[in-house]
Amino acid sequence: MSTEQKVVIITGASQGIGAALVRAYRDRNYRVVATSRSIKESADPGILAVAGDIAKPETAERVVREALARFGRIDSLVNNAGVFLAKPFVEMTQDDYDHNFGVNVGGFFHITQRAAAHMLEQGSGHIVSVTTSLVDQPIAGLPSALASLTKGGLNAVTRALAMEFAKSGIRVNAVSPGVIKTPMHPPETHAALSTLHPVGRMGEIRDIVDAILYLENASFVTGEILHVDGGQNAGRW
Repeated sequence: MSTEQKVVIITGASQGIGAALVRAYRDRNYRVVATSRSIKESADPGILAVAGDIAKPETAERVVREALARFGRIDSLVNNAGVFLAKPFVEMTQDDYDHNFGVNVGGFFHITQRAAAHMLEQGSGHIVSVTTSLVDQPIAGLPSALASLTKGGLNAVTRALAMEFAKSGIRVNAVSPGVIKTPMHPPETHAALSTLHPVGRMGEIRDIVDAILYLENASFVTGEILHVDGGQNAGRW
């Protein structure tokens, strides 16, 4: 295969936003390395599925190793895998803490470090992470301390890495969604969740995919936290 066709790694790729991103990048002629714990092999030769727990460093090692063995390069990394826990702070357990930090922070750290090492050798690349607008606009009645600790850290490291890699040809950005219609939200919750946005509706998966694709092509944008949240970040409502 030609090594000039671009390659993207997408985490949390088996459903929802991740699965939509796989399709969107393939539509743009990217070869895709798709990873999640439940990912299934694809009949498409342009998709490499690597199953594993993104919280574990050995999964990140395998994803990057197999991406390079199969496709020979890594141009983009989308850190989409994540978990969210709405639970009062004082009721959170050590298991809650370990799971959220493992997926949201460890999952980012291990694969980003390995992908970035290759991008530095290559002299180009793009890293984008999915965070949450609750970091900047907490909502009364929706306890989200672990989201603030973990996803807030991703917002901060996005800016830090954007500066660290600015002269190396690597851009680093994030998308900060509101509540999106994904399989994790049953239809009976949609009416209530719609009220959490000033525009009065939930976001669609397409909204996040479009934002990530915008950043993919925005060569002069780095260190950006792009809010796609129906106005949550703008103020009170």
